[in-house]
Amino acid sequence: MFEDPAKQPQATYRVQLHRNFDLTQAAALADYFAALGISHVYASPVLQAAPGSMHGYDVLDHRRVNIELGGEEAFNRFCQALVAEELKLLLDIVPNHMSIAGHGNAWWWDVLENGPASRFAHYFDVDWSPPEAKLKDRVLIPILGDHYGRVVEAGEIVLVRQGGRFTFHYHEQVLPVAPRSLDGLLQDAAARAESDDLAFIADAYGHLPLATETDWASVQRRHRDKLVLRAQLERLCQEHRHIAAAVDEVVRETNGSPDEIDVLLERQNYRLAFWRTARDELDYRRFFDVNFLVGLRTEDERVFHETHARVLEWARQGFVAGLRVDHPDGLNDPEEYFHRLRHGAPESWIVAEKILMTGERLPETWPVQGTTGYDFASRLSAVLVDPEGEQPLTDFYGEFTGEPTDFEYLIRKKKLLVLDTMFGADQSRLAELFAQVCERHRRYRDYTRRELRHVLRETIACTRVYRSYVRGRDVPISEVDQQRIEEAIEKGKQHRPDLDGDLFDFLRDILLLRVRGPIEHEFVMQFQQQTGPVMAKGVEDTTFYNFNRLVALNEVGGDPGRWSLTPEQFHEECCYAQGHQPFSLLATTTHDTKRSEDVRARLLVLAEIPARWAAAVREWSTMNESFRHDYMPDRNTEYFLYQTLVGAWPISQERLTEYMIKAMREAKAHTSWTDPQAPFEEALARFIETIVGHPPFLAGLQAFVAQILDAGRINSLAQTLLKITTPGVPDFYQGSELWDLSLVDPDNRRPVDYSLRRRLLEEMRNLSVEQTMERADEGLSKLWLTVRALDARRRRPDLLGGKATYRMLEPAGAKSRHVLSYLRGDRAAVVVPRFPLSLDGHWNDTTLELPAGRWINEITGDSCDGGPQAVSQLLRRFPVALFIQTA
Repeated sequence: MFEDPAKQPQATYRVQLHRNFDLTQAAALADYFAALGISHVYASPVLQAAPGSMHGYDVLDHRRVNIELGGEEAFNRFCQALVAEELKLLLDIVPNHMSIAGHGNAWWWDVLENGPASRFAHYFDVDWSPPEAKLKDRVLIPILGDHYGRVVEAGEIVLVRQGGRFTFHYHEQVLPVAPRSLDGLLQDAAARAESDDLAFIADAYGHLPLATETDWASVQRRHRDKLVLRAQLERLCQEHRHIAAAVDEVVRETNGSPDEIDVLLERQNYRLAFWRTARDELDYRRFFDVNFLVGLRTEDERVFHETHARVLEWARQGFVAGLRVDHPDGLNDPEEYFHRLRHGAPESWIVAEKILMTGERLPETWPVQGTTGYDFASRLSAVLVDPEGEQPLTDFYGEFTGEPTDFEYLIRKKKLLVLDTMFGADQSRLAELFAQVCERHRRYRDYTRRELRHVLRETIACTRVYRSYVRGRDVPISEVDQQRIEEAIEKGKQHRPDLDGDLFDFLRDILLLRVRGPIEHEFVMQFQQQTGPVMAKGVEDTTFYNFNRLVALNEVGGDPGRWSLTPEQFHEECCYAQGHQPFSLLATTTHDTKRSEDVRARLLVLAEIPARWAAAVREWSTMNESFRHDYMPDRNTEYFLYQTLVGAWPISQERLTEYMIKAMREAKAHTSWTDPQAPFEEALARFIETIVGHPPFLAGLQAFVAQILDAGRINSLAQTLLKITTPGVPDFYQGSELWDLSLVDPDNRRPVDYSLRRRLLEEMRNLSVEQTMERADEGLSKLWLTVRALDARRRRPDLLGGKATYRMLEPAGAKSRHVLSYLRGDRAAVVVPRFPLSLDGHWNDTTLELPAGRWINEITGDSCDGGPQAVSQLLRRFPVALFIQTA
C-alpha cells in the first residue's frame, strides 16, 4: 500500500465533533486545513451517539449519521468540502461497545424487553448465566440512586401507557415492559371493562413464547405476535374509551401500590438495582468501568456486518480513506477483527488505538498500518528529558511528599485497588469460568472460589502489558505472548507465596492452551479482555495521578518508571518504525492525553534544573502552609498542583480547580468518582483559590515560569519537527498548531479560535523568520515551523514520507549530548536541540557533518555546503532546522 509517494498520507488534523462544533463547521475549515499542509482530516466518530455526546464514542445507532452533527446531508457536504480541497477523511470507529444510556439504542431496548429471546441478545456481551442465580436470564440495570426497595416504596418507578406500549419511568430513565408480564394487568382491566377483546389480548400476551425459548422459530413468533398484540391493544383503546379508561385505572392503582409495582418489575428481563451494585454484580461486559457502555460481540460475523455496514460502504464509495479503530484490545480476537475489516476495506489506511508498553511491538500479523501514536509521544518525551535530572528529582519527590518512588510497586498496588473497587463483577464472572474449568480436572476441583479469585487477581495485577493475543483454534502462540504470560505467573507466585503454586501453574497452562476445551477457550478469551481495562484504570487513570515525580512523563502509553531514552535508542525505534510501520500515526497531543504537548514540553525543562525546582517548591510550600486545613491537601497533591501550575500557566482558577478535582478523583487516594470526599475536595478548592490570589506566591510562580518559558517552547518546536520528519504520519490535535496549554478532557475540548488561526496564517505569509520569533507569544513560531515543514514533506515525500530511509547523524563536540539529528532519504537532514535551558545557546565547538552537496534550510531559507557544520550556525536563526539537499 502507498507505493506511490504522491499518494501517501502526509499529515492528519484531528477534529472533535459535537453539537457545538458540527460537520458543517468542520467543512467550512477545509481550506484552512489544506493551507496548513494537511492531507487527511481525522474526525471523531460521526455515527448516531447519545444525545449531548461531546466525543461520539457512545454510539447508539451504526446505521445513520449523528443528527446533532447535522445528519446525512451535513456529512455529504463535509465530504464534498474535503474533496474540493483535495483532502481525505480518516474516520474514528468504535467496534468494541455501544451506549445504552437513555432509550435510543433499539437493539438494547429489544434485549431488555425480550431477554435471551431478543433478536439482538447475541449482539451484546451479556452473561445470561452469571454466578448470581438471581440474575439468571436477566440483565442487571444499576441505575437507581438508592436501594431498590426504598426507591419502589418512594414511588419513584412509574408505569406509563402510551397507546399500546407500556414503559417504566425512573426520573429521566425509560425502560420497556416485557410483553408476557402484561397479562395480569390487562386481565384485570378486561374484567372491569367487561371486554372479551381485551381479555383475548391479555391471554395472548400470557401465551407468548418464554424469554428463555431462544430457538429462532420462537424468537420470530414472539417478535411477530407482540407487535400484532400491541397494535390491537392500541386500536382497541382508541376505539373504546371505557376500555382505555379501565386500563389506565389499573395502571394508576399499580403505581399507587409498591407491592404491585414490585411484582411487575420482578417479571421483567432485567433487574433494577442501586448503582453501587454494578461493581460486584454486573452481568455484562463494559467499556472499562463505564456502566452505560456495553460490550459488543463483534467476533460474531453478523454483529460485525451490522455495526460496520455503513462505514464500509463509505470506504467503498471513497468518502472514507482511512479508519482509526478505537480500543481493539477490548475485542475478543483483535487479529480476526482486523482481517475482517481489511477484507471489507482493502484499500483503506487503518490505524489501531493500541497502547504499547515499553519494549512491546504491535503484532506484525495485524493487517494495519500502525498505531495512533501514543508510543511515539512517549518516545519524544523520553529523548527530550535530561537523564541527569532523574536521581535528584526522584530524591526530592520522595523527600517532599513522603511517597514511594518505586513505580513498579505502585503499579501492582493500584491495579489491585481497581480490581477490588471497580471490577468485582468482572472478576466473579471470570472466577466462575475458572471454577468450571477446574471442575473438569480432578486435581484442581477442590480449590475454592476465593483461591481462584486471588490467583486471577494477582496474575492480572502482574501482567505488564494491556493484553496477550492468544487466539486458539490451532493458531500458534507467539513467543512474546508465552513469555509475558509466564512472567505474570512467576511474579504472581513471588508476590503471593501463601497461594498454592500449583494453581498458578494450572492457570499458566490454560492461558498457554496446554489445557484445551470449549470452556477453557472461553476462559482464555475473557481473561485477555479483562487485563486491558485493569491496566487502563489501574495505571493510566490511577498510578499516573499518584506517581508525581515528573508528570510530563505520565502520559497515555508512557512509562514514568523508564525516565529517558538515549539518542541511539530513539534512532533505533525510528529505524524499526521505518521498516515495519512507516504509516503509523505520530501524535504529540490527542483527545486522550493527560496534558497537551506544550504543557509537557515546558515541564520537561524541570529535569534540567532539579535544584532550582526543589528550592522553588520548598519556598512555595512554606509560603502556602497556612492555607492548608487539617493537612489538606496532602504533599503529593500539592506537588502535583505546583507542576500543573508551572506547566499550564496562565490558567484560570476555574479551569485549574475543575482539573485538580478530576485528577484527584482519578488518583483515588483521598477522594474518588464513586466515593467523593467533600472535606478533601473543599479544602483543595479553597487552597487553590487562596494561592492563586496570593500576590507573593503568584509573583514567584510567574517569575519561575518566565525562566523556563523559552526552553519549553524550544522543546515544543523540537517535538513538532520530529513528529513531521520521523517515519510515520504526523497528527495534529485541533488547535495545537499554536501554543496550547490544555489539560485532560474536557479541558482539551474547549472551543478552538479558528478565526485567529486563519488570520495568523495569512499574516505569516508576509513575515520573516525573525518576525515570527519576535511574535512567539502568539504562537507564530510554532505555526511557521508547522507550515514550512509540512510543505517540505508534501513536496518531497520521497525524502520525508513514511518509506524514506532513516539514518542517524552523529554530532561531535562538547555539547553533542544536546543534539538530536538524522537523515531521511539521505538527502534531508533534521537537527533539533535537547535540554535547551542548560545549553543556554552556547554550542561551543559542537559540529555536525552533512553529506556533500548544497543544502537549503526549509525553515529559514539559509543554505550551506556539505561537510562539518557548526551547530550554532545551523540553528542561528531558528531553534530547529530541516535541511534538504538541492544538488
